[in-house]
Amino acid sequence: MTCVQAGRSKAADVPTALIDGIKTRYEVVGSGPPLLMYSPAGFDATLDKWTTQGVYARIKLLDHLPKKYSCIIFDRREAGQSGGRVERIAWAHYVAQGKGLLDHLKIKRAHLLGGCMGCCPVVAFGVAHPEMVMSMILYWPVGGAKYRISTHKRFADHLAYVDQHGLAGVVALVMQEGKPFNAEPRGGPWASVIKNDRAFADAYAKLDLEKYKTLVAGMCRTLFDRDTSPGAEPEDMLKMNIPALIIPGRDASHATSAARYLEECLPRAEYWDVLPDGQTEETAPARLLEFLDKTTAAAR
Repeated sequence: MTCVQAGRSKAADVPTALIDGIKTRYEVVGSGPPLLMYSPAGFDATLDKWTTQGVYARIKLLDHLPKKYSCIIFDRREAGQSGGRVERIAWAHYVAQGKGLLDHLKIKRAHLLGGCMGCCPVVAFGVAHPEMVMSMILYWPVGGAKYRISTHKRFADHLAYVDQHGLAGVVALVMQEGKPFNAEPRGGPWASVIKNDRAFADAYAKLDLEKYKTLVAGMCRTLFDRDTSPGAEPEDMLKMNIPALIIPGRDASHATSAARYLEECLPRAEYWDVLPDGQTEETAPARLLEFLDKTTAAAR
């Protein structure tokens, strides 16, 4: 089940690319070496979150990074104006979207920046395609026992609603509420696509219910399988030779332990040991630019 629209997004007048049959809404902001940015905000990872979401609204990365780098921002699949497909999504699917976007833009190597849950596909990208990755910045990586428990509950709430109301009921709820999975767990991981694509919604409502429930349960188990930062296996990360900068969060979704775990697993990691209150517009963009400039020079 796919959304196959291509061309330009009429709603926001921004470009789209067709990647593996799925529409990706994206923008390129600034000029310089390419920086592919996996958006924060969990299952509502839209490109605007870099300017509107929590700490990212405060540190204003897009007021600073584009002065020296071509910042490639995009709606992750199943989020915002990007399309989607009902399948058991794993981190490799998000990697494929980012790689496909770089291929579409004819970019062979790029820096990668992930915020929040966006850190997971960044690390997975580094494992799968190290030759394409100049460096990785992992800002507030998700993880921790509380994060796993709350995420599993989100999926369980969706499946409970499916049991009670069926997939047609999910479509009706999404059309009425219009909220993404982050804001309304009952709508499920494809809520944004259902809202934006009537044909997708009609096909979704007709899916085999038992197969769908098995798929969703497997997706949750596959993506969120540990009490630390998911995305890649530690044995694979320990072999990586990619410079990384890790910036820790400190709340129920972004446990500091998850950031320390990545520091342990990534041999070339730098850990910016500054608590969230000290991560400001004055300090954070400068630290990221220092790291990017250094790794860009070393890659030449």
